[in-house]
Amino acid sequence: MYDVNTTDVRRFFAQVWQQRPQPQTLDALQQKALRIIQAHPEYHTYLAHWERYLDHTWTPEAGETNPFLHMSLHLSIQEQAAIDQPFGIADIHRQLCAKHNDDWVAAEHEMMEALAETIWQAQRYGQGLDVNAYITRLRRLVDLGQEDEARINPHEAATQGTV
Repeated sequence: MYDVNTTDVRRFFAQVWQQRPQPQTLDALQQKALRIIQAHPEYHTYLAHWERYLDHTWTPEAGETNPFLHMSLHLSIQEQAAIDQPFGIADIHRQLCAKHNDDWVAAEHEMMEALAETIWQAQRYGQGLDVNAYITRLRRLVDLGQEDEARINPHEAATQGTV
């Protein structure tokens, strides 16, 4: 597990943005991040002057979106789809991209709502992520319901003797 903090995340995206003139120098994760950044020109100012936003807090109550969190959620969804974890997410990603005429940004924005809700629920109740709730939210986006058999949540695996 990585110990990543807000500053590290903001620095990561800013460094990728700074390296955009030489994309061949970027590793695979950085290339994904650059693609996300390029799809969100509204965030370029934040990336160019990221130091100004090191301690800035964006609040949903004020109608604000944290650009670094938003891009991180895109990256999370892409990584999940790339390894198909939770199982089925890659197919859901493909179906939503097709639904949006190959607009991966629009597809991931839909998926992002499910991920953000799942994270919020985990934080609210002080629990780990509920993979069943997450995959159900994602499945509903492509007109599928809840799965027949529940999955073991990662935070519950140790208590059930599986890892």
